[in-house]
Amino acid sequence: METTVFLVSAVIVLAGALGVILARNPVHSALMLVMTLFGVAVLFVAQEAHFLAAVQVIVYAGAIVVLFLFVIMLLGVDRAEDLEREPLGGQRPAAAVVAVIGLGFIVVLGVRAAQVSLGARSVHGELDGPGSNIEKLAEALFTDYVFAFEATSVLLVIAVIGAVLLARKPRDPRPARHFKGEPAERGEDR
Repeated sequence: METTVFLVSAVIVLAGALGVILARNPVHSALMLVMTLFGVAVLFVAQEAHFLAAVQVIVYAGAIVVLFLFVIMLLGVDRAEDLEREPLGGQRPAAAVVAVIGLGFIVVLGVRAAQVSLGARSVHGELDGPGSNIEKLAEALFTDYVFAFEATSVLLVIAVIGAVLLARKPRDPRPARHFKGEPAERGEDR
């Protein structure tokens, strides 16, 4: 039964992740992200990490994705854009460089993971003993894993800033025309 739950959840997570990347509509991408986050929550439940599953659903699927949806819908990112015009010069070559660096990191991590024996004990130690599960999780999260925790929060902020930048409307370089009888702004000729 555990293997079935894992396989179904893994398929849901991978399908949602691919949907986030491949969907043309940003609203559909955000909904696919919800699917991925729910699949991860099921994986947490399978590992008997019920608190993390609840946090996954409440914080990420409930708050972060709703924030993304508000940004997408209120700023109108869901309409078609002219992809030939590049609002920020040099962003495509910079994205290619970042993608190559990220792929290099993934390859290095894959090679390192192949060298590590599987089934080894956690470097942090077991989380049983006196105290509640939440206290142990908080201690591990905010001591040994504080860098990863903060990096995740920075990535979420970057994602929101990216959504706002994508939604930014370019300024019209033509001067505004005035109707008859309406005064012109200072410095403009009539």
